[in-house]
Amino acid sequence: MSEETQRQLGSHNSPIEDKLEDAFTRMLSEGAQRLHRTWRGLLVTGFFGGTEVALGVLAYLAVLDATHRPLLAGLAFSIGFLALLLGHSELFTEGFLVPVTTVAAKRASFVQLFKLWGGTLFANLVGGWVVMCLIMVGFPQLRAQTVESATHFATAPMSAQTMSLAVLGGMAITLMTRMQHGTDSMTGKIAAAVAVAFLLAGLQLFHSILDSLLIFGALITGRAPFGYFDWLTWFGYTVAGNMLGGLLFVTLLRLLRSTDRLREERADAEAS
Repeated sequence: MSEETQRQLGSHNSPIEDKLEDAFTRMLSEGAQRLHRTWRGLLVTGFFGGTEVALGVLAYLAVLDATHRPLLAGLAFSIGFLALLLGHSELFTEGFLVPVTTVAAKRASFVQLFKLWGGTLFANLVGGWVVMCLIMVGFPQLRAQTVESATHFATAPMSAQTMSLAVLGGMAITLMTRMQHGTDSMTGKIAAAVAVAFLLAGLQLFHSILDSLLIFGALITGRAPFGYFDWLTWFGYTVAGNMLGGLLFVTLLRLLRSTDRLREERADAEAS
């Protein structure tokens, strides 16, 4: 089918299918708003993201401590992702598909992208650390489970296995973003959040923010068999793996799928 025929058959005068066009338009609109936030807006939004995921970690730990079933605890963790969705806050790892598409369309700059990534990452960690302090003080019965869960990540050396888990973690969270932007249905968005929470937490994929909060909780107890330097070492390769999975295996392929539409958007941006 020629591009001209596809334009004539679709509801939009676009070189891509109608559903992809709708998702593309939503991503550009949201991405432009996110990338043009002030520093205050960016940091507050990221701080909320960290606190909300920490509440998901609380649910995860409570269910895991009671049942010793990681898959069931992974479903409980979905509370954190539902809070992100309904509260319109943000995780660092949610910043791969939508903002990168916006920059590729020349509706924002790379400087704004790096500002979003750096500010959100910092604020996520600070917000999460604060709430993990409250959780460890308020729920002393969960301290042993927190240390056990965190040790699994913090003491894991960089290897083919751990890098694979980090890449899969980045793919999963970016897939959640892609699915949620591919539908107008709130039920569909919620289903995507629950499904990816099951994958990330239930299967213990390596996720730079989620697992850092577990590690922070263990460090706060004073009983962890590791320190902040061990966390930083783990965090470094996990962030790299998350970015590789999210950017290469999801975002890049989505950009390639929408190349013709991106070309049009870039031309409009240059003309204006």
